[in-house]
Amino acid sequence: MKKAEIGLYGIGTMGRALALNFAENGVSVVVGNRELDQIAAFIRAAGPLAERIRGTERLEDLVAGLQVPRTVLFMIPSGDPVDQMIAQLAPLLEPGDTIIDGGNADFHDTRRRSDALAAKGLHFVGMGVSGGEEGARHGPSMMVGGSDDSWRTFRPMAEKIAAKYGDFPCVAHVGPDGAGHFVKTVHNGIEYADMGMIAEIYGLLRDGAGWEAARIGALFGDWTTGPLASFLVEVTAHVLATTDRETGLPLVDLIRDTAGQKGTGRWTVIEALHLGQSASAIEAAVAARNWSSEAATRAVAADVLSPGGAAAARIPSADVLAGALRAGRILAHAQGFRILRAASVEYGWSLDPAQIADIWRAGCIIRSDLLNEIAGAFRAGAPEGELVLSPAMQIALAETVPGLRATVGAAVAAGLPVPGLAAALGWYDSLRQARGTANLIQAQRDFFGAHRFERTDGGGPVHADWASGEMTG
Repeated sequence: MKKAEIGLYGIGTMGRALALNFAENGVSVVVGNRELDQIAAFIRAAGPLAERIRGTERLEDLVAGLQVPRTVLFMIPSGDPVDQMIAQLAPLLEPGDTIIDGGNADFHDTRRRSDALAAKGLHFVGMGVSGGEEGARHGPSMMVGGSDDSWRTFRPMAEKIAAKYGDFPCVAHVGPDGAGHFVKTVHNGIEYADMGMIAEIYGLLRDGAGWEAARIGALFGDWTTGPLASFLVEVTAHVLATTDRETGLPLVDLIRDTAGQKGTGRWTVIEALHLGQSASAIEAAVAARNWSSEAATRAVAADVLSPGGAAAARIPSADVLAGALRAGRILAHAQGFRILRAASVEYGWSLDPAQIADIWRAGCIIRSDLLNEIAGAFRAGAPEGELVLSPAMQIALAETVPGLRATVGAAVAAGLPVPGLAAALGWYDSLRQARGTANLIQAQRDFFGAHRFERTDGGGPVHADWASGEMTG
């Protein structure tokens, strides 16, 4: 085999899948791995694709086997392992070569690494990869951050392996340094919110309406076409319809309700707070996963905390629930895109929200028909850059928020938790209040801390003597 077009270090689940994807699409790959015995086994298992895959046991040989300028993709755990690999690989590279980190990295680390390697004439790319093992193997959505030069080299390969929405490759150079990893972080935050809201609808039907899993799954199956069409709705319909072979019971009913998380949802909330943005729907989903881990406490609370006079559950119709889920999704996405806009300003990235929505339409976990609507809404013009203020989303919310309001109201009356849907509705109602209640908060702050406030007649900032009502500068 001639010199390879790309090097890939780390042939775990995702790395193997990407290497096979490259090879299947005509891109030659040289692979390396910390556990050397896995290299030969992987190539044997590659079958006919092994013609485009070469294994090496030493980094020196991996680098020597690459076309210039060289591109090396890491598919290894984030954090210290990436820094350790950079320390070993960078001295073997030459100015103009590129290192790509394809893991779920903290974008602050990516920015730091980008600056450090730029000083040596090397490009560092932080690339978000979504779609799991199946996506990596047959077409992921990829969010690439880094220099224009590195993108020119990597783009032909990336577009070959990316998921396709029609003929459109779901990969883009979204911005410099940490932009790619930040966009992937927010993608995962939206994913948390979407999954959480779906679970809340499931809980209302199970605990409020008394529906069995198969019946709920059939409803989600109906929703796989139309406004709610998405990968996550398809997954939900499938898992709810699955029966455990051993017991004959719905498999979902045999799964402990303790949800795991890898931290990217929490990162989204943390960064939103740093940027002064609301991510209430995403935070509610993160919090719900945290609460799920407290199974022992919840078991005790179920016996000792009364429902407080909750009304008998009157769960809205399927059409109303569908509207509630659609409204919640729109609002969660809107919060995610607000975070992206704030980060773009803060870090000088010039993120394009329509482009980001485009590359999320296929290959990634949150792929849905809604993203096509979102891309169109941004291109048509969103006042103040706010998705919810775009004409298309105004219409969609006018149609669906009544269902969200009815669903949240019914859940609250019945004592059933819907933290994500309620948070989305609370944010929507806060956003549409031309006059809110922060004036009272500012008065309180000035009263006990002399923090001063702006006056509605243009005066300020001033401090009030709350005994006399007189103002001081």
